Amino acid sequence: MKFSKKVMVFGTFDILHKGHLNFFKQAKKHGDYLIAVVARDKTVKKIKKKKPKHYEMFRLLNVALTKDVNIAVLGSLNDPYKVIEDNKPKVICLGYDQDSYTAKLEDELKKRRLKIKIVRLKPYKEHIYKSSKMRK
Repeated sequence: MKFSKKVMVFGTFDILHKGHLNFFKQAKKHGDYLIAVVARDKTVKKIKKKKPKHYEMFRLLNVALTKDVNIAVLGSLNDPYKVIEDNKPKVICLGYDQDSYTAKLEDELKKRRLKIKIVRLKPYKEHIYKSSKMRK
């Protein structure tokens, strides 16, 4: 089965909650095949300055089992943009508060000659469903 419009999202997805599920649902509306890229443990530690609560394989499996995600993959340790090149999505959906490596995203896509639409998604009850608040 060939999918006409692949959509990609990125995240740690450490404590999978309703905000993440809404994020996947919103992203899926932009295409017919959703690829969720789960951050590697080393990447999370580097970006968030702390280890994730759950190991990457546990987080990957949880994301893969959600309704709207067609496939979950681990991000690259060496080149965060390689997973984009490998999967060639038509759309990348970013969370409302996602800022890790997104500032350079458009420039990096142009440099790699990738024509991908970038969409910023809406928050979902961010005062309740925000991983940093739920982790405490």
